[in-house]
Amino acid sequence: MERLTPQEETIMRCIWKLGTCQIRDILDALPEAQPYTTIASVANNLKRKGYLQVSRRKNSYEYVPLIPESDYKQEFVNSVVGHFFHNSYKEMVSFFAREQKISAAELQDILRLINDGDDES
Repeated sequence: MERLTPQEETIMRCIWKLGTCQIRDILDALPEAQPYTTIASVANNLKRKGYLQVSRRKNSYEYVPLIPESDYKQEFVNSVVGHFFHNSYKEMVSFFAREQKISAAELQDILRLINDGDDES
């Protein structure tokens, strides 16, 4: 799975949220206004990378995500853990604890999830 640029990730997050959509829907969902042609160009790149299916509907195009957001997140996180933490999630969590990016309460929540199973999903 090819890594997305920050701009592509922003557009894909909108598409994942919207599901089947058109460029106009994406523009409306973005936090900041962007030119129609820019979004259309990014959507073309996403199609080329295999993230989107594009089909013609009357006089516009319809975009459908081909890769689920959860699959992309898993691939990205696994890559980060592999490259920076020697494939150790323990090392990753320890890093965030040392850097004070995760609180004791959040760690307790994580432990509760591990002990209880992932009932919240």
